[in-house]
This record gives sequence, C-alpha cells and structure tokens, in this order.
Amino acid sequence: MSQNFAFTKLVVGDLDRCAAFYETVFGLKVQARIDAEILGRAITEIVYEPTATGAGAFILLAYHDAPRPAAGEVIVGFSSREVDALIVRATDAGGTLVQAAADAPQHGVRVAFVTDPEGHLMELVQFL
Repeated sequence: MSQNFAFTKLVVGDLDRCAAFYETVFGLKVQARIDAEILGRAITEIVYEPTATGAGAFILLAYHDAPRPAAGEVIVGFSSREVDALIVRATDAGGTLVQAAADAPQHGVRVAFVTDPEGHLMELVQFL
C-alpha cells in the first residue's frame, strides 16, 4: 500500500479576500470552487491547480457558520527563485512582512516569513 501527500486546506474567514491574495501573490490558478458540507456544516472551498508536476494541491476553505480561525494554526510554505520580489507582491496585496529575508547558507536557503491579510503565516524559501 502506498500513500502520497495530496493537499493542504487552509481555513479562512473571508474566502474571496484570501483567494485574491493567493492568486495575486503566488499566481495560483483555480481548478474548482465547491459548495459542500463537512460533518453537517456548510462550506465553500477553492481548489487550486498544483504548481508543479506531482505537487500537492492548495485549497482555501471557509465554513459558512464560523469566523476565521486563530492565526498560527498552520504555516504554509512557498518556494520561489526570487523571494525578495515575492515579499513585495505579498505586502502589495495586503500581506505583512513579519521576518525579513535572510540567507541560511548552512541549509542552502534564503527564508522570510509573511502573513496573509487574515494573519496566516507563510514561510517563503529561495534555494541558494
């Protein structure tokens, strides 16, 4: 039996605002928008196309009966060839830089942390 990582669902409060952020900053493309239920609770989710062959999908999910969850429940990671440009796009789109980009040559990366408009933490990585 074999298992593979398939997707990450980020629970948000304002689905459309967060969708605009992730689509603008990371160039994500919508694969599907789904209205459904989870354990009897109405939800809407936006499924994005994987960004590379074999990559897992990223999904934004909003419960209709609940406000946004507390920040810090998950850290979403994105890699880029140009982390500094990615930081600019994120802050221009309503995100906040919370830790400036710094090289970590011992790990072969340049890393920064930003939050989306709802405060969800993202780790941005550039491989050196």
